[in-house]
Amino acid sequence: MTDASIPPAKTPRVVFHRLIASARMPQRADRAAAGTLPTRAFRYCEPVVTASAFGYYVFPPISFSLVWDGSEFMWTYEGAGEWMPLRTAQFPHFAAEFDSRAPAEIRGYSPPFLGALQEAGLVQMWTGLVARTAPGWSLLVRPCPNIPRSQAIELYEGIIDTDRWFGPLITNFRVTKTGVPVDFRHDYPILQVQALPREALEETGQNNYEIVPDLGGLRPEDWDDFYDTVVRPHVAEKRPRGEYAAAARKRRKEDEAG
Repeated sequence: MTDASIPPAKTPRVVFHRLIASARMPQRADRAAAGTLPTRAFRYCEPVVTASAFGYYVFPPISFSLVWDGSEFMWTYEGAGEWMPLRTAQFPHFAAEFDSRAPAEIRGYSPPFLGALQEAGLVQMWTGLVARTAPGWSLLVRPCPNIPRSQAIELYEGIIDTDRWFGPLITNFRVTKTGVPVDFRHDYPILQVQALPREALEETGQNNYEIVPDLGGLRPEDWDDFYDTVVRPHVAEKRPRGEYAAAARKRRKEDEAG
């Protein structure tokens, strides 16, 4: 095969740069929501499995715990052996590693791992990663869809223009329980990041929508589609299970092939 016949490599949609060497690598989200989906949902509910698999799991770079007393945070991490007040904390031993590898003008600017924000109960956590997306793409940073999550924290969602902004991939969350340790595991995803084309975020497109206010606004073709989707499976002599899932998977394969 000649060089001319080799197809050009596609630009990756997202590149994850791991700065903390001990942090777990991001990984593709899976259709079983990290094995937590009920079997029936996994087999037949295509909307759920598609949402579960959309994006990449991101993990805390170390197992750690927080306690909030309603005013101040304390924290500890695997191997620390003690609880420490949390204001701004570097990842253990990372600042020296960062400075040993960074250019001279960047030394001393290693990103903090954890920080207690000025708002009550809010914490910012760095994942140990920096992400860069292809031109025109952004990253939606959000809780993992369909994976059971701790009732002791509420994660904020954010959209970052990671094709233009090359900085720490962080998340902000609110601790909702006081006086009890809240544990974070390095082997359990805390975030799911999803690449979005920025054109989907444009105000012009988002404002281009319509509302049909009542049944009288449905067109004949709408009623035909409703019949095919809702009524036909119920009146058919044999109703195949997972019909929508099979059709959606077939359409997705055709789209990828074409």
